Amino acid sequence: MHFFRSYTYQILLERDPEELPRIQGIRWTPLSEAVSHLDYTQTMKQISSRKVWAAGKVLSTRLLGLTPSLIRNRKHYLRSYRSCCSGKELVDWLLSASPAIQSRSQAVGMCQVLVDEGVLVHVRQELNFQDKDSQFYRFLGPDLLTEQTVHGRESEEELQESLAFLALLGPDALLTMILRKPPSQRTEEEQEVIFEELLHIKAVSHLSNSVKRELASVLVFESHVKAGTVLFSQGDKGTSWYIIWKGSVNVVTQDKGLVTTLHEGDDFGQLALVNDAPRAATIILREDNCHFLRVDKQDFNRILRDVEANTVRLTEHGKVVLVLEKNPPSIAASQQPASQASSKYTVMFGTPEKILEHLLETMRLDSTYQDTADNFIGDFLLTHCVFMPTPQLCQALLHQFHAQPSEGSEQEKAVYSHNKQQKILCLISQWVTLYGHLLQDDPSAMGLLEKLSEFVSKDPRLSNLLKEQLQDRRKTRILENGNGNVTPLIKAWNSGSWFPGLEYLLPSKSYVIKAQDKVPYDIYRPDHSCITCLLPVDASVQEVLSSLRVKYGWQGDQMLLKMNSAGDKIPLKLDATGVYTALGLNERLFVCSAQEVDTLRPLPEQLGPAVGTHDTLDLISSKDLASQLSDYDWNLFNSIHQVELIYYIFGHKFPNGTTANLERFMRRFNEIQYWVATEICLCTEIVKRVQLLKKFIKLVAHLKEQKNLNSFFAVMFGLSNTAVSRLGRTWERLPHKSRKLYSSFENLMDPSWNHRAYRLAIAKLSPPFIPFIPLLLKDMTFIHEGNRTVVDHLINFEKMRMMAKTGQMLHHCKSQSYVPLSPLRSRPHHVLEDASTARMSTSSEQSLTVRSPASTWAYIHHMKVIDNQKILSHLSRELESS
Repeated sequence: MHFFRSYTYQILLERDPEELPRIQGIRWTPLSEAVSHLDYTQTMKQISSRKVWAAGKVLSTRLLGLTPSLIRNRKHYLRSYRSCCSGKELVDWLLSASPAIQSRSQAVGMCQVLVDEGVLVHVRQELNFQDKDSQFYRFLGPDLLTEQTVHGRESEEELQESLAFLALLGPDALLTMILRKPPSQRTEEEQEVIFEELLHIKAVSHLSNSVKRELASVLVFESHVKAGTVLFSQGDKGTSWYIIWKGSVNVVTQDKGLVTTLHEGDDFGQLALVNDAPRAATIILREDNCHFLRVDKQDFNRILRDVEANTVRLTEHGKVVLVLEKNPPSIAASQQPASQASSKYTVMFGTPEKILEHLLETMRLDSTYQDTADNFIGDFLLTHCVFMPTPQLCQALLHQFHAQPSEGSEQEKAVYSHNKQQKILCLISQWVTLYGHLLQDDPSAMGLLEKLSEFVSKDPRLSNLLKEQLQDRRKTRILENGNGNVTPLIKAWNSGSWFPGLEYLLPSKSYVIKAQDKVPYDIYRPDHSCITCLLPVDASVQEVLSSLRVKYGWQGDQMLLKMNSAGDKIPLKLDATGVYTALGLNERLFVCSAQEVDTLRPLPEQLGPAVGTHDTLDLISSKDLASQLSDYDWNLFNSIHQVELIYYIFGHKFPNGTTANLERFMRRFNEIQYWVATEICLCTEIVKRVQLLKKFIKLVAHLKEQKNLNSFFAVMFGLSNTAVSRLGRTWERLPHKSRKLYSSFENLMDPSWNHRAYRLAIAKLSPPFIPFIPLLLKDMTFIHEGNRTVVDHLINFEKMRMMAKTGQMLHHCKSQSYVPLSPLRSRPHHVLEDASTARMSTSSEQSLTVRSPASTWAYIHHMKVIDNQKILSHLSRELESS
């Protein structure tokens, strides 16, 4: 059974012709054409429950077969319990049964799954599994403890499959178990688990992390079984605030009836607590088995009081200019030396100038933007473009550099000024390290560096400080990437001295697109003739049209529009920018007069290929194909700077900023998923189609092994395309082993609980790896739309902190050097070899790739796809009419 083949995956984009596309979410929608041989009348809960019971049977059988002494009669405090094992023994056995189970808490979650389904039962009917010698459990069911003689490889595979399935459900069960506990009985580790969950809940996205931690210590789990249950009625006294964790509710008032429906992640009931007023509406459960996270009024008011008590507001001329929140004491901070301790206060809101002042006052000379103990520098530098553009930042830094204190002796003033100048130089050094070539292309930044270089060259103390930092930066890079090149000795400091050795921080120049780079724009006329212009990558529509008028001497009004393969036309406004990188897979730019718009038709090439490349793919092993895809994807991924995520989410134009590298990578994601669907729908022979399906599933396995999760999801999205998933006869012929493998990959794609299965998987990965970028952008959109950037005329720096933390995932993924996997290694992408290939079937996948690596490299660079879903569906129906 394929759990999720009844759904199609879709990246939802909100497109405005004058703005960049914005990811609103990742949605699963039911297929319109269900696969006939699958029974969708059964709920996912029923299917999952049966699989849990099957897994419980496998575990109990293996447990009894391998260590029968564990299940025996027990005595505890003069009471006897028959045929049971202790919770601690069961956890110990699970840890020894699979290397994939890496912690006791993970094993506890798996056992809790069995307890929740009634497969494993506490001898005194307690609902929470406990990892203790004094707590006893027994397996229930007539045949669960039937000793069987199945041994060997099949039984071991069955055990590992069962453990993997329980491990997938374990985190949810563990979290639910923790939430069921009274708040006073939760450990610090359990409160941290709840806090991590709150980071992904929409209702609390606007709250600071300190408030979320407070909530994690008081949240109460509440569940209701039946739809139609009234949670509270209009006019009732407000006693609690509710967050919907699972399910949905209807909001009903006496005068208007049904007002709205609230879903997972929404909240209600807060207004009555804040205003100390009666309930303004009735809340009715819309579906069965709804789960809520509840905060009672007493705890709610205490948290509000604590937040106010821990808040410090700095005012100037009667106006608040900086809001600080006292950091809660932590074990980690208490163990650090005083010299390394982070600031006692966290910036919540402030004016840009005051946030910068506070940063300079509290930062240490050895602080870096990668500092995990105090990430204030990294958060500020990565997001300053939102609230303090580069010219404004440069002006403020220069002012601070030359500012003199008004009080104190001359010696005290000199010491204070020198100390501040050191901090400013250290901050700028980190700024240069983080942004690299982006600052080299910025006139404001280079002007600041030039002015400071003149000052530094006259002060040996400051000059030596910067030289030491440069050498430390170089040593760190050598340790990370193993690059042994020596930074040249700097004798006289100048603006270029800030950048020596920085080329080793940058990705290959052949892949990085800069804002000032000129690229060829292919623009088509109504007669399909092509005009090519060399223009900046972020040129506006006005600039494109002006260039065409000058080049060709056109008179009259011309308009620029883009058209996709379905013939849909979108006129572009004159001030729209970034049209080159915002084009879809088979979209093209057209220029014409207003009268000619209706005559435009898609180019033949936009419709995609008419014949598939099965014969070509047959010559390439899945492993080599995955390696070449990962190499190319890494080059594209490595060219994306973290700040491009900020540019993309905020959407408006940033001077000297571009999202071209990020959008190119997103385009690649869509290209791969449509490539998979195209190849399968163009394969007319069912035997070859099954082989192709099998190859793509093996490709997914290799991509996962190579930690290329972006292409992993892209190929899986392609396989879940409605045009592919409806091919019932093709899927039926797929070998059982391939179907099981595919099913395990679908589990990783499960979007429930905010894609928790995926998040847990990447938490265990060590860099380098390529994350699922659309989900990263969805997270940042979630933060952006759930939090205002400006509150009471102050910058919401807590929002900036959350945005930076998510964006820094890119740096984490790239923090270790990547070793190319393909036979071409690091060969430049433009060097290709023509090699003759011998025809040989490689469907066994045991044979070597016959096609040359260079030819494979060329193939993955020039994929031809059909991106029109109607055409794909038509081809699919021609292959299998029902």
